[in-house]
Amino acid sequence: MRFIVTGGGTGGHIYPALAIAGGLRRRYPGSSVVYIGTARGLEADIVPKSGLEFHTVRAVGIKRSLSLHNLKVPWETLAGYREARRLLRDIAPRAVVGTGGYVCGPVVLAAARMKIPTLVHEQNALPGVTNRWLARVVDRVAVTFEDALRYFPRRADVRLTGLPVREEVISTERHQAREKFSLREGEQLLLSFGGSQGARSLNRAVAGAVGWAAEQKGLRWLHVTGRSQHGEFMDMLAAAGSRGGNLPGNFTAVPYLYDMPEALAAADLVICRAGAATIAELTVRGVPAVLVPFPYATGNHQEHNARALHSRGAAEMIRDAELSAGTLVEMVGGLLADPDRLREMAAASRRLGRPRALDDIIDCIAEII
Repeated sequence: MRFIVTGGGTGGHIYPALAIAGGLRRRYPGSSVVYIGTARGLEADIVPKSGLEFHTVRAVGIKRSLSLHNLKVPWETLAGYREARRLLRDIAPRAVVGTGGYVCGPVVLAAARMKIPTLVHEQNALPGVTNRWLARVVDRVAVTFEDALRYFPRRADVRLTGLPVREEVISTERHQAREKFSLREGEQLLLSFGGSQGARSLNRAVAGAVGWAAEQKGLRWLHVTGRSQHGEFMDMLAAAGSRGGNLPGNFTAVPYLYDMPEALAAADLVICRAGAATIAELTVRGVPAVLVPFPYATGNHQEHNARALHSRGAAEMIRDAELSAGTLVEMVGGLLADPDRLREMAAASRRLGRPRALDDIIDCIAEII
């Protein structure tokens, strides 16, 4: 039995596709999974390293501004569709699964027209254009957020499954994680990060809040600056005039954190962006959060993700344009001083978590085949 997964452009599309590929191989021993992406997308680097068979087709997206680039979109899309059909005939998959990005268009459309069972998975509360369009022709749509349901056609078969997260995020024990970070009884851990590359606005606000953190008894703050921005963060710290640019003993700044599952398990409050994968990990752990959506995400989908949690009491939100050391300290200080509020947020977050997301998605695929 062979399957095809397709999705590209960003890690937000690629990593769920890889998780689904792994789930399919576990559910169907002896099966194989082929990944179809583009030669230019991030998937061309990531997928071959995962060990999956990798093929490419042409795919381009429409630019939102007036551009000569848009004139070639119909021809490139048609060429990609024909390439996808040839691959589908050669591979003869039992099902095709798309996770978003322009490459899903030609591949999933070709599969649907060839009567191959199809499923698309939407990661965000505001669905992408490609997935909304494909929902009209696929057999099943799986979504991460309940808020996404209203954006799909009524005739579409849409299921709320959640987003697959790493097993270690689910399985890490809180008390062991707190021991790993040498947290004493009663100490609170504040964790902040902006993604693997960091977030400049968040780094700036955190640098300005270090002086406040130094005065907080019983607080430990772990901040992940991002590999490319660590030096800049230290410069920001010096410019803020906080302790002569030196970090207080209860504040740790690192470029990258390999122990993120343990940090999430140990944290009492998290400050971060609002990407779908991050939110899936927060909610499966039931961690209260202050979300600062990335303002330039396509369709502003991160703000929709953040509002989905905020409206259910699982998180607070600060818009990037309103983020400063002052606004951050005011919100974080108030939350850390109110344990009852943190417990309520944790419970609300946990109710949104879907630790069985991968199993539910694989169940959907099993049903359509």
